[in-house]
Amino acid sequence: MRSQVEELAGIRERVLAGPSEKATAAQKAKGKLTVRERIGLLLDEGSFQEVEPLRRHRASGFGLEAKKPYTDGVVTGWGTVEGRTVFVYAHDFRIFGGALGEAHAAKIHKIMDMAIAAGAPLVSLNDGAGARIQEGVTALAGYGGIFQRNTKASGVIPQISVMLGPCAGGAAYSPALTDFVFMVRETSQMFITGPDVVKAVTGEEITQNGLGGADVHAETSGVCHFAYDDEETCLEEVRYLLSLLPRNNRENPPAAPCDDPAGRRCESLADLVPADGNRPYDMTRVIEELVDDGEYLEVHQRWARNIICALARMDGQVVGIVANQPQTLAGVLDIEASEKAARFVQMCDAFSIPIVTLLDVPGFLPGVDQEHGGIIRHGAKLLYAYCDATVPRISLILRKAYGGAYIVMDSQSIGADLTYAWPTNEIAVMGAEGAANVIFRRRIAEADDPEAMRAELVKEYRAELMHPYYAAERGLVDDVIDPADTRRVLIGALAMLRTKHAERPARKHGNPPQ
Repeated sequence: MRSQVEELAGIRERVLAGPSEKATAAQKAKGKLTVRERIGLLLDEGSFQEVEPLRRHRASGFGLEAKKPYTDGVVTGWGTVEGRTVFVYAHDFRIFGGALGEAHAAKIHKIMDMAIAAGAPLVSLNDGAGARIQEGVTALAGYGGIFQRNTKASGVIPQISVMLGPCAGGAAYSPALTDFVFMVRETSQMFITGPDVVKAVTGEEITQNGLGGADVHAETSGVCHFAYDDEETCLEEVRYLLSLLPRNNRENPPAAPCDDPAGRRCESLADLVPADGNRPYDMTRVIEELVDDGEYLEVHQRWARNIICALARMDGQVVGIVANQPQTLAGVLDIEASEKAARFVQMCDAFSIPIVTLLDVPGFLPGVDQEHGGIIRHGAKLLYAYCDATVPRISLILRKAYGGAYIVMDSQSIGADLTYAWPTNEIAVMGAEGAANVIFRRRIAEADDPEAMRAELVKEYRAELMHPYYAAERGLVDDVIDPADTRRVLIGALAMLRTKHAERPARKHGNPPQ
């Protein structure tokens, strides 16, 4: 027995050491950590329990029979993050370039099934060269199994994809199916067809990072939710995100001790937000005033900046915040902002995260490009997401809320549980100037002094239909509150709604706009 134990110890030592010092040096030369260093940063120290470390492929031909390394290029298992169970699989680029083969895929399938059964988050650390060409269609079938499980787990357990190297071809669809995508600048790329194929087909020349690097996907495509300069920071932020999410859809997000008083007055809010609806301001400063200790995690920070989506805590409880950003495009809704907010609302609803919506929206962005690009269809995605959400929903109108954008941004008419407004709010079909031009067009044209008449009628319209208490008088706003009391009011309302239960009609699933 002793000799067998010693043999096992030797095998495990080789597994932990990795394929070779040369392969490890090549990995380090690219500025990348090894697979086990990454897992060590992600999980609590000493908590990782590996599954199938001795697995090897059984393929033959094309030189594979002479090379059968342990793990087959992917490390799988579970551990804890802040004491809560998390499952993980991580490609080892040093073995077959992290390419996926039959055994490699079977390990991933198994750990995904375990995560779903255990009801715990799944994190993938991606650093692979796609399907293993030597294994042919078997490798492709392995990806199919991953995609099927990504879909099965969607809305059941949090799924986080961390891109730490290349991810090309069909492999890129797995991260696209998950809840959040993290990337590291310079070392991670995602694309369906690489630069060589693009050049051959279109004649365009572009680098890997220019085609599918972290900044491209964080700012232009919206594929990436978070982008960081190094792996250490990236994995630290993954841990932070996990601390804000429940383990599965049957649990609430974890509460945390809070030293920030729930009744703290936010006196600075009255000065942060100008009364003049045409003056911009930074909505992130409003969010900082409202949430615990000014801390929040913004999702898609660099994409569709005219809307903010963030996770934060209020009185220790996790909330999702959707807010117009007047500093960018005056906070209008457009195609990208609608898509961004819709996906975020759906995620919050799936994982029992209450939603607070902060409105200061002048409407939808006008333009031929927007109309031809399908703003109706894309705007409907946000409308559908809010209408379909059953979590507690509170909206707050800070300043203006005009037209269809007011309805879409979780108005009371589409199911918001509570709607509050500040004394500066204006709710209307459109701004007073535009409304007066439409309603009183003839009177203005026939007046001796059209400009003076227009100014008078604008003032009249604003006084009659856009004063701060008009909506409250008609029951469309539950209360008009002092901005300084906003934190206290929101926390009290969220506490009341914590036991909310919403009945839904029997159906297989809805058919949301795409």
